Amino acid sequence: MAVIELRGVSKCYGNGPATVPQLDLEIRDGEFMVLVGPSGCGKSTILRMIAGLESISAGDLLIGGHRANDLPPRDRDIAMVFQNYALYPHMSVFENMAFGLRVRDFPKLGIERRVRDAAATLGLSELLERKPGQLSGGQCQRVALGRAMVRDPQVFLFDEPLSNLDAELRVQMRGVIHRLHRQLGTTSVYVTHDQVEAMTLGSRIAILDRGVLQQVGTPLELYNDPDNTFVAGFMGSPPMNLVRVEDDGVQLVCDLLTLPRPKLRGLQQHLLLGLRPEKLVYAASAPAHWPRLRGEIELVESLGAEMLVHLRAGADQVIARLPGLRVFTLGDVLELAFDPAAVYLFDAASQQRIHRDGARAGVGA
Repeated sequence: MAVIELRGVSKCYGNGPATVPQLDLEIRDGEFMVLVGPSGCGKSTILRMIAGLESISAGDLLIGGHRANDLPPRDRDIAMVFQNYALYPHMSVFENMAFGLRVRDFPKLGIERRVRDAAATLGLSELLERKPGQLSGGQCQRVALGRAMVRDPQVFLFDEPLSNLDAELRVQMRGVIHRLHRQLGTTSVYVTHDQVEAMTLGSRIAILDRGVLQQVGTPLELYNDPDNTFVAGFMGSPPMNLVRVEDDGVQLVCDLLTLPRPKLRGLQQHLLLGLRPEKLVYAASAPAHWPRLRGEIELVESLGAEMLVHLRAGADQVIARLPGLRVFTLGDVLELAFDPAAVYLFDAASQQRIHRDGARAGVGA
């Protein structure tokens, strides 16, 4: 196991702008760090710099306290699991899992023991003589995990390993990866664009946008205490509702709702109000002092035990997560309510969170 430190790390291609500008991030010993963000945000580039597959333009990379900028990949004591499995089609499962150890002249008996132990852990013992072409996608991904496991590295790197699997297999493999980390305790860095994967797997999550670190924290910290609208809108499914409101000095007003002005200093006239879909409830069942929200029903997504109801009033739209027990007619007006303590406020210009003391949040550490 090892601590990974990125100190002012940046990556530039040619004379263009930096793909990753000045990244400072510490990945703690034994933790499962997830790098998450939309396509093109630089997360895979960061992973490849840690692996040694991409050069570092500036800054320092430390693995286990030792500067690793110029170390070749084979000397970094890492194991990487790729999106496309990267299995040798002419080799059996056993040979694929053993290959990395053989090229390092590992003793034959040690290879046998490690491969069979990993196969037992991953449920592959009955498949060791098969070729990759005879396996399902989930089985191929488990072989790729096993090939990394047998190396017993100080760091595991995962580059969107589940993106080629269907929804059911993704859930199963998330469970396999989670159990493996709990069992092995190896420092792990996992790249994904799927915030559900990030929240279910990560000890901590680093959210990136266009190469810039937006916030770092545990899944609950990021969900409950976002620093800006990007984090607020990225974490959660469906994401946080963000509605533009105007501060008239007495109330916060938009087409959907009117809210008494909170007693915060330094509020700007133009604000964004954030509200999680699950915080909206039927007005009839809410306390009388809770603010109301009224909108026309545009769409209802039935999910069985619950439903997502899309409401619109003028230019404003919100999604409410409600119990799936009622039948709605599109075009009807629905009145909902919310606890004012559940409201988040953001500065519309800077997109930064305004906290109860009126301060604007910065990037988390």
